[in-house]
Amino acid sequence: MNVRIGTVETLHENEILRLAAPDPEAGLGALGTERGNLPLESIEVRSAVVGLTVRTEVAQGFRNPYDVPLEATYVFPLPDRAAVTGLRMEADGRVVQGVLEERGQARADYEQALAEGRRASIAEEERPGVFTMRVGNILPGEHVVIRATLAGRLPFEDGEATYRFPLVVAPRYIPGTALPGDQVGDGTAPDTDAVPDASRISPPILLPGFPNPVRLSVEVDLDPAGLPLTAIRSSLHGVEVTAPDGADDASGRRLVRLVPGERLDRDFILRLGLGSEDAVATSLAVRLDDEETDAGAEPDAPERAGTFVLTVLPPSREHAGTHPRDVVLVLDRSGSMGGWKMVAARRAAGRIVDTLTGADRFAVLAFDTVLETAPLLPSGLVEASDRHRFRAIEYLGGLEARGGTEMAEALGRAADLLAAAPGEVRDRVLVLVTDGQVGNEDQILERLAPRIKGVRVHTIGIDRAVNAGFLKRLARISGGRCELVESEDRLDEAMAQIHRRIGAPVATGLSLAGAGLAVDLASVEPARLPDLFVGAPLVLSGRFTGKPEGEVVVRGTGADGKPWQTSVTAVAAADAGLAAYWARGRVRDLEDGFASGHGGEDAERAIVRTSLRFGVLCRFTAFVAIDSRVVNQGGPMRRVTQPVDSPSGWDAFGQASWVAASAPGPAVSRGPAGARRSALPMPGAPLPSGGPMQPGAPMMPVAVAAAMPMADVLPPSPPQIQPEMKRAKSELEPFLEEADAAAVPAQGSIAAQASISEVWARLLALRERLDAESAAPFADRVALLSELAGVLRELTALPFLSTPENLQVLTELAARLELPLTDQAELEARWQQAVSGLATVTGASEPRRAGAFWKRRAQS
Repeated sequence: MNVRIGTVETLHENEILRLAAPDPEAGLGALGTERGNLPLESIEVRSAVVGLTVRTEVAQGFRNPYDVPLEATYVFPLPDRAAVTGLRMEADGRVVQGVLEERGQARADYEQALAEGRRASIAEEERPGVFTMRVGNILPGEHVVIRATLAGRLPFEDGEATYRFPLVVAPRYIPGTALPGDQVGDGTAPDTDAVPDASRISPPILLPGFPNPVRLSVEVDLDPAGLPLTAIRSSLHGVEVTAPDGADDASGRRLVRLVPGERLDRDFILRLGLGSEDAVATSLAVRLDDEETDAGAEPDAPERAGTFVLTVLPPSREHAGTHPRDVVLVLDRSGSMGGWKMVAARRAAGRIVDTLTGADRFAVLAFDTVLETAPLLPSGLVEASDRHRFRAIEYLGGLEARGGTEMAEALGRAADLLAAAPGEVRDRVLVLVTDGQVGNEDQILERLAPRIKGVRVHTIGIDRAVNAGFLKRLARISGGRCELVESEDRLDEAMAQIHRRIGAPVATGLSLAGAGLAVDLASVEPARLPDLFVGAPLVLSGRFTGKPEGEVVVRGTGADGKPWQTSVTAVAAADAGLAAYWARGRVRDLEDGFASGHGGEDAERAIVRTSLRFGVLCRFTAFVAIDSRVVNQGGPMRRVTQPVDSPSGWDAFGQASWVAASAPGPAVSRGPAGARRSALPMPGAPLPSGGPMQPGAPMMPVAVAAAMPMADVLPPSPPQIQPEMKRAKSELEPFLEEADAAAVPAQGSIAAQASISEVWARLLALRERLDAESAAPFADRVALLSELAGVLRELTALPFLSTPENLQVLTELAARLELPLTDQAELEARWQQAVSGLATVTGASEPRRAGAFWKRRAQS
């Protein structure tokens, strides 16, 4: 049975098992296909790379496999640096261009269109790299394609440019206390005070072994545009490299295609060798705004304006100096780091410690649900002697993955250690090794930003579906660097680069000034100019007014303590995407400031103004496409949230990692019902050894959990309030008090794996269907009551409902609904009995609206 909760139907694990395979009963509400009954049918990524600029079109194909209109919801990633510049919807031979609006207005327009029976779609940004697509009123059997356009630039470091396209949103650790009222999304995690939109970034997960439900196609057209392209490497996928049709061999163009049959479970990564670190020259690209962008300028703007992108190569290696350093290494050992990631993290951390010199001081912190230090090292920063480094490496080598991801506390402790260091001149460096799979990114940034002045934060992201957006944000606010590692093989290559990043920069204290080019210094992004490191060019952008000519001067202090500067002459650029590239970076800076509590409504207005003027999506705006034609006049609409693949490398922990969603450790107390929601693991989250967890449950080491039989890994769980529960907590308390007294199911049984949240969600879904379809035709209502009878029989078999009151109500109701129906009067009576019976068990309070959730800040 599919479960509709609130306004969106979600799929539980046992439902996905049925829907992932062809449906033998397609005539009973579904149109069977070889790929199952999930709405997302295909993903096509087409990118054109010219030099270091990239334009991409992403096409998401949705098909309605049901015999009623459908709304499909899909949570998906995009490159965090890319600007989403357009959206269009194609269906039934019609093409509808999307419009960028303030998010609240776009959501209202979308909902109104659905209510009027019109086909519509909306794209919203939840994080710099996480988005939600909703497509509504898809007719039965109909195919709808949503095309999004993106613009950006490829990062270039150490002689390589990197094309990275993420394909799955990985599960994230959600700390905090559950918020009252409706959830703001339809994911598997509850909204909390630390992550107010957790339910919007936690899509349901397909269990291991399901047939691939989505056809994936990736094609990248590479035009070096004069750069010396010497190598093309794909680190996680098989690819075919050919020359495009009609391409001149001398042009160096190549067409890279993903081999068919791949799943959306890991990033698609191409590394493009460009020969040497100086393959990309220092340059200043400038371009005046086009007429459309100029039309959105301030009314009193004195003259035309434009955008510049500045690339500055660092000084040569011989200018690199060495300063004594204070280094705090923070290692994430949480459950999601299990398997190859933990091995790679230990290796990376150990090699970082091993490269310290006798002039350096260091500390090592490891965190999961708790924070630890190396037990054989003195507290605080210690000299990097051979003895201390050996003990630190010995400690790191024994770490195993476990527990949750309480990152904020660990980073705060690291900042305190560096702040407490003596005032002598030393480089202060914080190195974080993690997969970044946390949901409270804003809270972490807000807490950490004021505490790391003078500290350079470097992040090392280890995962095949890494949270790159967060790790880059964390590094950017401190002028540090982010290095991403998707495999152990890649780690070997990356370690030399990581070592150089942790070493002394070749230029610090950078500033920018126009010399002939009228630069708007307040517009420059990133707002905090990073230091210059060997092999890593500085790339920044900004706005200028007047003529697109002149120079820009960059000044700083070299590693030798002497002044350093370089001047760059402006060159007109043909790339029309410069403005979008700048606007995306500018909005990103403003969003980080807003998340950190700076700017308030002024920052919000600036974000919206920049987003709308330059046509780039942000957290306060949304693209909405609405068809003018009515296709579903007053009819019902089924709502389904698309489940996503488990990230590659995470399934090594076995199916129990996802099925055993509600299983706390044996020592968890049966505390008051009101406290359970934030204190226990939630359905959809892995076991302690398998991925992000809710805080509070005792954690088992990987080796112990793997050796235990299924029945031992899944102890009976107390009732919990879960993400699907759309009612206020007070409404649930009587139901949970009864469930506390329920009989304990036999270990290993199917009933033992069913959580109380699923039962509650089904009851709510049934009640809401009765409310929504009370005016449906006679035959449809009879069919619905028959369906409800079967569902109620299934529910009464669950031991969680075996208290006398609930069991009697539902058993009697199921028996009545199974009786034959012959006339309208009997139907109405039976219908009212169903409404009354479900209201008795579930309560009858009205849900509260979520409001403008995208404006909420995490509570510190």
